[in-house]
Amino acid sequence: MKLITKEIERRLLENGRRPDEDHRPVVKFFDPCGAATWLIIQMDPDEPDILFGLCDLGLGFPELGPVRLSELESVKGRLGLGIERDLYFEARYPLSVYTEAARVVGSIVTATRLLDDAALRLGHPLNRSNDGDTP
Repeated sequence: MKLITKEIERRLLENGRRPDEDHRPVVKFFDPCGAATWLIIQMDPDEPDILFGLCDLGLGFPELGPVRLSELESVKGRLGLGIERDLYFEARYPLSVYTEAARVVGSIVTATRLLDDAALRLGHPLNRSNDGDTP
């Protein structure tokens, strides 16, 4: 699977031109054979191999930082599977909310209740566009 489509690249570059804003994640990557997950908000316009977002290697300590697209594309895990793009992910909140929820839980989460709780702690208005929990 191609990790970055032209539309995703366009959105990531657009966010990369405004790096100080609290963007919603554009894309979610995951290891289908492990616990690693990445929520990516931007691409460096001067060096498009560098992405930025919330990175969780499954060790209980998610952190904000850069990741190289080329490294994600080169990973071959168990069973020979590489990193995948979550085709159904749609961000409900800006990255700060996902980061707060991950801080509390110890991993990246997308469950509505956990994100709503994090949004309230940060003073964000609740996003009721998706009423059900997602994994």
